[in-house]
Amino acid sequence: MAKRKVAIITDSTTGLPEAWLRENQIHVIPLNVHWSGKTLLENVDITVDEFYTRLQSAKELPTTSQPSAGAFLQLFRDVAETAESIVCIFISGDLSGTVVSAHAARDLFENQIPVEIVDTRSASLGEAIIVSAAARAAALGKDHKEVAAIAEAVANQLRVLFVVDTLEYLHKGGRIGGAKRFVGSVLAIKPILQLRDGKVEPLASVRTKRKAVDAMLQTVREETMGAPALHICVGHAAAREEGEQLAQRICEELRPKELLFNELSPVIGTHTGPGTLGVAFFDAAFLPEIA
Repeated sequence: MAKRKVAIITDSTTGLPEAWLRENQIHVIPLNVHWSGKTLLENVDITVDEFYTRLQSAKELPTTSQPSAGAFLQLFRDVAETAESIVCIFISGDLSGTVVSAHAARDLFENQIPVEIVDTRSASLGEAIIVSAAARAAALGKDHKEVAAIAEAVANQLRVLFVVDTLEYLHKGGRIGGAKRFVGSVLAIKPILQLRDGKVEPLASVRTKRKAVDAMLQTVREETMGAPALHICVGHAAAREEGEQLAQRICEELRPKELLFNELSPVIGTHTGPGTLGVAFFDAAFLPEIA
């Protein structure tokens, strides 16, 4: 059997549906959730629904960690049996040590097929859109360097905005970044946050979640006005109905060329908490081959 020209590996925080991953032949390495003395592989040992159900009544919040270099090395060996090269697309190095583990494994990888590693400087729904663009490039026959370059280009153009019900989870998980200025506020605010250069930063704050979602959508409108090849991913954390309503508004108002929908994985949900809604978007007009 002929080997694939490029195989793509991503991590489990993309939140992309299993059917989509299979259809696009994407390999996934799971991150770890540590809870009550046990280490669980997300989407393997604990499902998204199980995670958020348990989180509602948990007295102790979980912690998270990256895959080991050994886990990466084994995956590289397995994928190399059916591929001529590998492109890895991972969560921001400022939010996780996943990229570091991948580099350590590549240094030990005895198989000489090329392995490109892309730090998306993003996460979850933002990372999902980058993986989707890379999958289209690979399907067009691009080589590993071209696929990695396209992933980098999308990462540089990508915007990720999200609204959380509370900053408690980001604060306790140490991922709060510049949004820490909102912590301890006596106001019942709903902050609109963004991922900027791989870190969580504040964008704005309003008094209710509905107004926060409206303001987030208005930002998307303003920044994508006239975009001819808009690609969007809507994500939610245990807020499917709200997420679907947001996705419908985006579909009707902005008519994106691609609209992905995901649920924030256990590792991401550990740091954002339930009720989070987010949007990732970019205009692919600058990359007509994959637009």
